[in-house]
Amino acid sequence: MTNQTVNHDKTVAALIHLSTFTMLFFPFGNFIFPLIFWTAKKNDPFVNEHGKQALNFQISLFLYTFFLIMLGVAGAIILGLSMNFEGSFYMNDHQQWIGNPLEATPVIIYIMIMLLLLLSLFVLFIYATVSATIRAGEGKLYNYPLSINFLNARGELAETNFKSEDPEEEGSHL
Repeated sequence: MTNQTVNHDKTVAALIHLSTFTMLFFPFGNFIFPLIFWTAKKNDPFVNEHGKQALNFQISLFLYTFFLIMLGVAGAIILGLSMNFEGSFYMNDHQQWIGNPLEATPVIIYIMIMLLLLLSLFVLFIYATVSATIRAGEGKLYNYPLSINFLNARGELAETNFKSEDPEEEGSHL
């Protein structure tokens, strides 16, 4: 009966991490659904730690994304205003450029760099979430990279506290 509880707790911890993918379908689903799973089993220290870690990472990613978008918009505006166009820069009715489009190259490069940084945050989100889900399924703790500790997740709990009572898993540690 204890094995079922431990396996159930592993499943809930893994679901907390997997539920962050709901942001792809629902606005703020990456906060709402992990919070629901976490509060349902918050009294279990293993699930509690994974819930804190997952929410800390999601809040951190939100802040990083917000900061990059604001920096990108502000930088593109500042670069765009500081450019000295010798003539007007637009496309006429015949789809021909009036002016020199190469003058916009710094703005385009800056925007591409910001988009690359946002893409790297998304790749980090996928990699870290899948890694955390696998570790939770194995009954181990996972510390997300670049995560700011808002919810006082310890992340340093001894993994011996969370050892499974399944004799097959204990034999694999020897």
